[in-house]
Amino acid sequence: MQLPAAAPVDATKFCDFVTASPTPFHAVANLAKRLTKAGFAKLSEREQHADLVPGGKYYYTRNQSSIVAFTLPPKGTPNAVSFAVGHVDSPCLKVRPVSKKEKVGYLQVGTELYGGGLWHTWFDRDLSIAGRVIVATPGAKSEFTSKLVKIDRPILRVPTLAIHLDRGVNDQLKFNKETQFLPVLGLINEQLNGSRAGTPGPEGKPKPSFAEERHHPLLLAVIADELGVNVGDIHDFELSLFDTQPSAVGGLNNEFIFSPRLDNLYTSYAAIEGLAEAVEAEAASGKDSDEPNVRCVILFDNEEVGSVSHHGAESNLLPSFVEMLTKLPNADRGYYQILANSFLISADMGHAIHPNYDERYEKNNAPRINGGVVIKTNANQRYTSNAQTTFLLRRIAQRAGVPTQEFEIRNDSTCGSTVGPHLSTHVRTVDIGIAQLSMHSIRETAGSADVRNYINLFKTFFEVYSQVNKELLVDDE
Repeated sequence: MQLPAAAPVDATKFCDFVTASPTPFHAVANLAKRLTKAGFAKLSEREQHADLVPGGKYYYTRNQSSIVAFTLPPKGTPNAVSFAVGHVDSPCLKVRPVSKKEKVGYLQVGTELYGGGLWHTWFDRDLSIAGRVIVATPGAKSEFTSKLVKIDRPILRVPTLAIHLDRGVNDQLKFNKETQFLPVLGLINEQLNGSRAGTPGPEGKPKPSFAEERHHPLLLAVIADELGVNVGDIHDFELSLFDTQPSAVGGLNNEFIFSPRLDNLYTSYAAIEGLAEAVEAEAASGKDSDEPNVRCVILFDNEEVGSVSHHGAESNLLPSFVEMLTKLPNADRGYYQILANSFLISADMGHAIHPNYDERYEKNNAPRINGGVVIKTNANQRYTSNAQTTFLLRRIAQRAGVPTQEFEIRNDSTCGSTVGPHLSTHVRTVDIGIAQLSMHSIRETAGSADVRNYINLFKTFFEVYSQVNKELLVDDE
């Protein structure tokens, strides 16, 4: 009897990362730790950095939910950038600014839908909350800190209606997202509901804090206990609901990853890991990089809602980075010249062919799980790949020993999009991904072998792109 193949180490490490990253804030914090381990120094975007040194490795964050990591060439001037970009956000339920709700003996939490989720998959799951919380600094009058919180135990649930009360539910599931999709926090208990209150009022009764006027004291108490603060110290927060079931390697031969937020933590992890492994390999060899390009990973927030934010792909995050390069002492090219010489990989996820719905796919352009990197094209520019950029990507994949496959939609189907269309207005772009099932579900499925495929692609991209680019002679260059 043949035993199942062992779970790939890279896939297991990736699963640990996803489990530890229920929100973009946590993902960025965990990716920053990986960069620090690889020798990257943290910068502040709010300061000028004319003192950056050739061969230096740096990163900075914006809003705690987007990150820019880059290396400067050890020799020469920063004349071009090799970009790998993606996003760290996923569809989820977010706690409303005023979330306190009670109905027929239940405590409920008001939530807002973020992105285009497969919302029916959120029913009957063990849910909890995570995000960032603004808390008062102990002993300081007017000083506040932003802290990350993650409650690991299940405290919320969106229960379905029993089939006995809805006999047609298996024929068609319909529900009102405002009134029938509210998570349950607990049962009303006046003694507990009044616990952990704020400063005593004039009559000796606890005076509700700013947060307690808007959210259940019990919910705030759980957050306060996790952070080691008092409820009255909580002044604001951004919290999301997440499934407490860990990400896992599965399948008969451990060929799958069953996980939340594969779209798009898969890319986020692989891109940063590829850059980190490239610089670590150079350090181990004792040789400087041969790449004359600046090498850069940018991971944006808010892609799932259109990228229109201060930290999304339509912000100035990428342009301001290039502008910073033009201010370095050894820079001899302007902003537009740097962009004209640069190349960008827009990396997201792709749709693997589904065995139960194979008729929904264009048969010649239907990717398979663990089949390697997916090159995504669309004539209507929902993906921004073209013949030049896909050629370069394939050449890089060949150098990396990574297989490639194609994805295009049927003419009678609709198409998603990525950060690529926003960024291709600045720099030539190719759209790629990794094949997965159940995109935007609370539990998605992708391939365990493709984690190493994706890392190797990015690592090779950062090692050899300039060499590959010289192979393509273009009339307008």
